[in-house]
Amino acid sequence: MNGETSPIFGNLTWYVTPYTDLIEHPSLSTLVGAGAASVLVLGGIATLVLMTYMRWWGPLYRNWLVSADAKKIGIMYIALALVMLARGVIEGFVIRAHQATALGTLAQPESGLVAPDHFAQLFSTHGTIMIFFVAMPLLIGLINFVLPQQLGARDMAFPVLNQVSLGLTAAGAALVMVSLLIGQFGTGGWTMYPPYTGKTFSPGEGVDYWLWAILISGVGSTLTGMNFAVTIFKKRAPGMHFMRMPLFCWTSLCVAIMLIYAMPALTVSSGMLALDRYAGFHFFTNTAGGNMMNYANIFWMFGHPEVYILILPAFGVFSEISSTFASKRLYGYTSLVIASMSIAVISFTVWLHHFFTMGQSAGVNIAFGIATMVIAIPTGVKVYDWMATLWRGRVRITAPIVYLVGFFMLFVIGGLSGIILANPSIDYQVHNTTFLVAHFHNVIIPGVLYGMLAGIHYWFPKAFGFRLDEKWGRRTALLFVAGFIVTFMPLYVLGLMGLPRRSPTFQNPDFMPWMYVAALGAVFMLCALASLFWTFWTSYRHRADLAVPGGDPWDGTSLEWSTPAPVPEWTFPTIPEVSTRDQWGATKRAGKAWQAPAEYVDIEMPPDTAHGVIISGAAVVFGFAMVWNIWWLAIVSLLVIPAALILRGMRRIEPRIIPAAEVEAADTRFRETVASLTPATRADESTARNRGVPDVAEFAA
Repeated sequence: MNGETSPIFGNLTWYVTPYTDLIEHPSLSTLVGAGAASVLVLGGIATLVLMTYMRWWGPLYRNWLVSADAKKIGIMYIALALVMLARGVIEGFVIRAHQATALGTLAQPESGLVAPDHFAQLFSTHGTIMIFFVAMPLLIGLINFVLPQQLGARDMAFPVLNQVSLGLTAAGAALVMVSLLIGQFGTGGWTMYPPYTGKTFSPGEGVDYWLWAILISGVGSTLTGMNFAVTIFKKRAPGMHFMRMPLFCWTSLCVAIMLIYAMPALTVSSGMLALDRYAGFHFFTNTAGGNMMNYANIFWMFGHPEVYILILPAFGVFSEISSTFASKRLYGYTSLVIASMSIAVISFTVWLHHFFTMGQSAGVNIAFGIATMVIAIPTGVKVYDWMATLWRGRVRITAPIVYLVGFFMLFVIGGLSGIILANPSIDYQVHNTTFLVAHFHNVIIPGVLYGMLAGIHYWFPKAFGFRLDEKWGRRTALLFVAGFIVTFMPLYVLGLMGLPRRSPTFQNPDFMPWMYVAALGAVFMLCALASLFWTFWTSYRHRADLAVPGGDPWDGTSLEWSTPAPVPEWTFPTIPEVSTRDQWGATKRAGKAWQAPAEYVDIEMPPDTAHGVIISGAAVVFGFAMVWNIWWLAIVSLLVIPAALILRGMRRIEPRIIPAAEVEAADTRFRETVASLTPATRADESTARNRGVPDVAEFAA
């Protein structure tokens, strides 16, 4: 920026790209920045060319972007998360590569792959992306896809609101991606603590990119929580009372409640910081009547429940896969329900342990330390229940089970390190070191990423009609497990040796062996990422051999396994009646599986709408305009959103009717297909003989 503000372009000039930085200040750091921007540009151009050449724009718009089908919305959430995961993992690799070359000397104290300011941007974008635009879209996408099917519902309670929520999340992600090419991102970490992130110390556009990405996507997440809650309360199939819901539905309910109560705290703290920066408020300026600690309090009122918002859906996934692949009923169902709800409640009482070092009284620290230890109890109950479910079961070692075993080993270590940090006196010593970085990743990667990847592998056939390649799925899981161990276990040691977190350089050569090991682990994580995408690609290439038109490839027991694969838009030809917890398993044991309903009726489905696309586009433009102070564009784009809402409210929206004859014809074809397929035993589950129809006789035994 040149310091001048244009009435047309605000602070935006031609001199805010990484290429300008490379020309004016050539160095390895600016070369890395320009290279990253080039990957974004070339990737965008390649996507545009491919989409145009293959004539995919029309099908993308008609079949996906304007669809209000929760299943398609869930898939789009997951696709967004996987794109952002690629950037997040690559940035994590650059962070580790930088620190492996960051040993300074007295003569040259600064060293490493990138400059200190660039390094600060890297860990800020990495944390922001992985929390808000990888983990959150993964869990929301999986819940969108699975929850209505497990409840026996056709869709979410508010289908259009669901589409809008996706659009707002995508808008936030787009702003983070744009910051790679235009301007710079903030350097205050994923929490963006003031006063450093106030206008005085961070006058550029970086913090504003974070603020508007978080504010816009946060509104979408809040609306999503409301949608999930109403769906669970109002859309359950007849006979499905709460204690007949699958565990994944219970953890989804916990997440919904936590989103409703936690996300507003993030919106408030971010909004107050935005007012400080844009309107000269002083909420967090100690010398002007504010208090910077208010930001920490409000942010972590969201931040710690957020940890369990991320983890609870993974706990639901582990409950499903441990039961299915052990061929046993889930052990301790009631205790798991109580533990899930206990975690949801207690998670709102421990936020202050995130700033034990910031000067509150010993009594306050003790109270929050005890609460932090207490929350480990229901989590431990869950681990024991899953182990008891596997005990003496006929366990099939599939990719989801590999993720579950990796979770058992690593998450318990992360939990124990959390118990250590619950002691304020210990936390005071290691809080600002890489010990805390290791602990946090030790919880999030095994507890969230493994769970989400296991869930994707588990429910993938329901989305696309074919299984993921089991051999490559297991390789990917093993690489993620090995990569985590080699990358983050050395950080515990480095933290105890005194290495500060977020440090761009250091002068202690004793750190270097551990840094090299961590960098090697980052290479493993890159290989795991490549293996994940190769798994998708090779599975698509061999989709004919992996096809499961019968829809039940894992011999499941909940309602989603009773439908075809891929699932039709109406999901169920008739809404099922539920009389037991494992309804589909009970139906198979009774010999009544795949029976046609007595009567077919017309089905009402929500019509397609471009509402979410319009609001998403307006939100991206508004956020970008606010970042660069293009006030006229901000006003116009902001007015588009209420205008779209008003115009929709003035229209008469008729549901789309699927005739009973069409439903009957599709359902009849499905049942004829099932009858023509040879049932597969558990031994055949990973082979081409598995066509989605399990051997019911073996199941009943």
